[in-house]
Amino acid sequence: MECSGRPVWNKYTGGELGKLTVAAPDEAARKQVLKNWDGIAKPIDSMGRFEALTAQIGGIIGSDRIDISRKAVVILCADNGIVEEKISQSGQEVTAAIARAMARKRASVCRMAAGIGADTIPVDIGMNSREAIEGVLDRKVRPGTRNFRREPAMTEEEAVRAIATGIDMVYTCKEQGYTILATGEAGIGNTTTSSAVTAALLGCDVDQVTGRGAGLCDEGLARKRQVIAEAIEKYGLKSAAPLSVLAAVGGLDIAGLAGVCIGGAICRVPIVLDGVISMAAALLAERLVPGTAAYLLPSHKGKEPASERLTRALGMEPVIDGRLALGEGTGAVMMLALLDMALRVYNGRTAFMDLQIEPYRRYP
Repeated sequence: MECSGRPVWNKYTGGELGKLTVAAPDEAARKQVLKNWDGIAKPIDSMGRFEALTAQIGGIIGSDRIDISRKAVVILCADNGIVEEKISQSGQEVTAAIARAMARKRASVCRMAAGIGADTIPVDIGMNSREAIEGVLDRKVRPGTRNFRREPAMTEEEAVRAIATGIDMVYTCKEQGYTILATGEAGIGNTTTSSAVTAALLGCDVDQVTGRGAGLCDEGLARKRQVIAEAIEKYGLKSAAPLSVLAAVGGLDIAGLAGVCIGGAICRVPIVLDGVISMAAALLAERLVPGTAAYLLPSHKGKEPASERLTRALGMEPVIDGRLALGEGTGAVMMLALLDMALRVYNGRTAFMDLQIEPYRRYP
């Protein structure tokens, strides 16, 4: 599907979401990028994973001429009602504080992005605050989710609206000339929601995918795991449809990020994933619209225990293994920098004849 039929983000329906399909990336373009790499004056496959990743980008955009100079990080900010259960060190007021820092370009991700010429686009998709923050795009679906220990986090209609918001962000960014996007988020309690979504979608034990988040003590971690396990049992989520899982225990940031992933597949814009929150959203996106994962690039293997299971489920192999846990899109920005460097080699195209040496041969 080409980048057409743009959804009206605040009027989108589950029926429309269920009809979305995506075509496979352009295989001829992918192979041509790999062939071009073989013509560059270096040993065969010596740029390792970056040859495959840049070839993936070629397949996504449908061309072996790759330009990712217009980069942006789309950062979905939202609060989670489950923080009432003391599953986090911080309260919801911290989400707004981070968003204000992003608006002033003082947050960690903003400083990192500025260093590689990437823009940061913070979006209020569901902060529990009435404050209008200049520099933060207002796409609020609702003021935070509900406490899923007591009731579903959101209605399916709200979940679909949040997904549509993410899709719409990709349309907007493509219209503005961005050629690659990274995912980011801010929201206290979202390692709880992402762990719940992951455990439900993969049908695995809660303890295997739930970590300490921003630094819980042993007692806090035990409470966090119990809250998630109870909710999965309460709502029967191990056999539930992906959208039902999202609505019951997910977050508005996860929903929006899933929409960014789907939007990338529809509009043929490569999406670089950040850590465990983005990876949970990516798995959700793939379950909702099969084929989406082919348009997503991993960045890093995060510290949260869900990271490894999510990368396996998505068939991805993150490049960076630095035990990062900052969020905001910081790991994805690091990946953008690495892709930039790899593409300097690719687009420079120093040929063997330029160095007056014999080409290396590829043997079966």
